[in-house]
Amino acid sequence: MTLSDHRAINSSARRLAACCTLALGLALAGCGSTVETLQRGYVLQEGALEQIPVGATQEQVLIVLGTPSTVATVSGEAFYYISQKTQRDIAFLHHEITDQRVIAVYFDKNRRVERLANYGIKDGKLFDYVSDTTQTGGKDLSYLRALLRNMGPKMFSQ
Repeated sequence: MTLSDHRAINSSARRLAACCTLALGLALAGCGSTVETLQRGYVLQEGALEQIPVGATQEQVLIVLGTPSTVATVSGEAFYYISQKTQRDIAFLHHEITDQRVIAVYFDKNRRVERLANYGIKDGKLFDYVSDTTQTGGKDLSYLRALLRNMGPKMFSQ
């Protein structure tokens, strides 16, 4: 082999090493900047709760919000719309819960909207984002705690 042959091989090897380094760098950069977010359950449309006034019928609620995730009969009828948002930074890691909500529509005995609530977790406590209050004890609170606990045991503790 001549000296020019060695130089040609050395030059090709350097180009190949540079290409591999560039490809590896791009692959690693892609891993760090990709965040996967998943929305599970009910997705609340912007302004949907404002379309449901107190006194609206169950049929009107079904038209605006759609079929509820579950229906309960705790001190009157109630529709519950349940959602959870999770996120992970790297493809092989587990999803971490970033938000979970239960939208509750309470009805009176005439099947008219009595009250709306948007429950979630704030500072480790069950919190109503509509009225900006935490709930006191009761059957409905126990039901909501059970719903949120089953959705994400890491986020909620009694």
